[in-house]
Amino acid sequence: MDLHLHGKRVIITGGSKGIGLACARAFVAEGAQVAIISRDPAHLEAARAEFAQRGWPLLAHARDLASSAGCEQAMASLEEQFGALDILVNCAGAAKKYPLQTLEPANFHEALHAKFTPYLNMQHQALRSFARQRAAGAQEDKAIVNIIGIGGRHVMANHLAGGLANAALLFLNAGLANAHAASGIRINAINPGLTLTSRTEQTLAFEAEHGQSSVQAVLKAKEAALPIGRLAQPEEIADVALFLASPRASYVTGAVIDMDGGLHPSL
Repeated sequence: MDLHLHGKRVIITGGSKGIGLACARAFVAEGAQVAIISRDPAHLEAARAEFAQRGWPLLAHARDLASSAGCEQAMASLEEQFGALDILVNCAGAAKKYPLQTLEPANFHEALHAKFTPYLNMQHQALRSFARQRAAGAQEDKAIVNIIGIGGRHVMANHLAGGLANAALLFLNAGLANAHAASGIRINAINPGLTLTSRTEQTLAFEAEHGQSSVQAVLKAKEAALPIGRLAQPEEIADVALFLASPRASYVTGAVIDMDGGLHPSL
């Protein structure tokens, strides 16, 4: 299936590793022009080197997206380099997990700053870019895909702070999608469950430490609890992100797709 993404200009936050990097690979393979943003220069350089080895073009910028000024600078710099934005994929930011008995009010503020704020800031910049293009006469539809997390829908005792940030993002996703649909801007979300990334490795280690178990035992228990019987691959999340961002999903906006292996089936 041709997703009609060739030549589209795409920014992926958190694009230097995990699901974000899988999205970057997938968009480039479809012929899109891709820029990734991350706080970590070392991860960005590793991603740039990988793409260069494959002969793939990639723009990479180091920015702290929890800073509104950093987001504005990133957008201005990237649009100067490769033109007006068509698609934003938000995958940056992660909230720490805390044992319930150690959780403090400050941890909730930290989680919002780490996860909610970068998504909010980048969507604000993307929407400003889309509005400028529309005012200049552009007619093409635009898209935002927010890769959030299943913890925003289903409560986890060791992820209350992060779950709050994710729930807030789901609310924002719905509100912005409704507000901007008439302007040809589609905004959708994906809620991954456990996915084979370095972030999940940290989660498994956290649960093993606090449950006095081994990482392998925790992993086996997680897999056994999933109806599909295994964790997701980052590429599987990326495939859904590509579809939602593409003109093939032209009538889909305000949607949230849970990808948790059937753990929490919905009606």
